[in-house]
Amino acid sequence: MDSKNYCVIMAGGIGSRFWPFSRNNMPKQFLDFFGTGRSLIQMTVDRFRPLVPVENILIVTNVLYKDLILKQIPDLQPAQVLCEPARRNTAPCIAYAVARIKQMVRERTGLAGLDADDDRLNANIVVAPSDHLIMQEQKFVDVIRCGLDFVSGNDTLLTLGMKPTRPETGYGYIQKAARLESVTDMYRVKTFTEKPNIDLAKVFLESGEFLWNSGIFLWNLRTIRREMRTHLPELAKIFSAGDGIVGTEKEEAFIREMFPKCPNISIDYGVMEKAESVHVLEADFGWSDLGTWGSLYDLSPKDEQRNATLKCEAMYYESEGNVVALQEGHLAVLRGLRDMIVVESDGVLLICPRAEEQQIRQIVMDAEGRFEGRYN
Repeated sequence: MDSKNYCVIMAGGIGSRFWPFSRNNMPKQFLDFFGTGRSLIQMTVDRFRPLVPVENILIVTNVLYKDLILKQIPDLQPAQVLCEPARRNTAPCIAYAVARIKQMVRERTGLAGLDADDDRLNANIVVAPSDHLIMQEQKFVDVIRCGLDFVSGNDTLLTLGMKPTRPETGYGYIQKAARLESVTDMYRVKTFTEKPNIDLAKVFLESGEFLWNSGIFLWNLRTIRREMRTHLPELAKIFSAGDGIVGTEKEEAFIREMFPKCPNISIDYGVMEKAESVHVLEADFGWSDLGTWGSLYDLSPKDEQRNATLKCEAMYYESEGNVVALQEGHLAVLRGLRDMIVVESDGVLLICPRAEEQQIRQIVMDAEGRFEGRYN
């Protein structure tokens, strides 16, 4: 395990597409969907432990969830949980973590007096969401180790790409360019495409040139700071003003004042799609971003009628293709239902066609307005 390796886990989302299981006070990253005794964020931290010293793991989250994180991951120190006072997408989230890592490197290497842009202030960083599901953990560890080794010696941005198995419209895509001879399954990136329509997704799948964008990124500290200065100068300027503040007792006040001023932009739009040197490492370790009830249905065991039952009991009559999730100890009885989502949690029952699950976000917004947030 290399002490120069750092991990940033993004855990600020509310997971509204998993409503009503996922709520504002307990978003999906803190839930145990499969009855394993481990939440999604606990599993995420666990899979990075062989790669990164635990003291080098940072979790960026909403200020509301700091105590919940420390409860679920008790060997983290409070300083390792970075709290966002406002939602500003992934670029500010990552910029905040990068600023903290820079300060950590300064302190640990005895280079505190160096200029902020000195090349000796360097580290290898992997950035990952907190709510992904990885089925083959050892393969994942091997791929991440390969990626960290690559970015440690190359000034490039790296993302992981998953070989698509279906024409998925809910994922972004990465088009491969020339393959590198020095690293197996490593390619230069030609283009990024955000969530295509079904016809374009079919073309991507058939071409063999495109990979799903996993949202897992790797780079070294020097490179990501340079690319942010180049492509997100406003954001870089905000955190440059925090040099010497981040990592001290004044950090909280600085972040509370400055973070809401950050541009609301993703790292994909802000940096990855604009940088000149970007690579993708093609990987296959049983990945899912677990973003919807449909993706959870795809991954869950099913009976002969393709019904998936999660954390409860169910009886099915002339019903097929359903996903049912109730609180433990509850029974669902379905008759004549096909391809439906049936979910009940904390006083809310949702019944929705699987084909229309994209409407759940709007349903959550409607419920918030009608019932003054009582069910969010």
